[in-house]
Amino acid sequence: MSRYLADLPADLLARAARVRLVAFDVDGTLTDGRLWYGEDGRETKVFHVHDGLGLKRLQANGMQVAFITARISHPVALRAEELEIAHVYQGQGDKRACLLQLLEALGLAPEHAAFVGDDLPDLPPMRVAGLAVAVANAHPWVAEAAHWQTRLAGGMGAAREVCDLILHAQGKAGAERERWR
Repeated sequence: MSRYLADLPADLLARAARVRLVAFDVDGTLTDGRLWYGEDGRETKVFHVHDGLGLKRLQANGMQVAFITARISHPVALRAEELEIAHVYQGQGDKRACLLQLLEALGLAPEHAAFVGDDLPDLPPMRVAGLAVAVANAHPWVAEAAHWQTRLAGGMGAAREVCDLILHAQGKAGAERERWR
């Protein structure tokens, strides 16, 4: 177990232990937040491979994973398809309402959700979720509202930190580590 996970407060671990759904903002959380456009006007995004494996490990351990983003982007749909993420909500002006609808559809209470974000539109769903996480480079108001803040920036492995925290809190990190020996 990593030292940074061993020294976490008991209340944070209790919140993470209850999580059954982990919802992520995309731009600035799963990416570094920069928008890249080619000469032809096509948008490109860069995702970190560590985050992808973390999301797959959450799913393998019975967790629901969702992307909830205000923008609409073909690269997001491609990444979600590659990772077999069933819950992908693009063009969401009200991320809080989207999260609440997803929780209702899954039959989960808000305390069973984690929401990971970086900027002001992420505050409403963070206030609903039982575990609110801000990435390291989040806007200060988002960081203040979070129960926990990652050490790594969005798009640079922050989502993997969240995945590792949840697996650790739920007693599944040891089995995950053994799986890779």
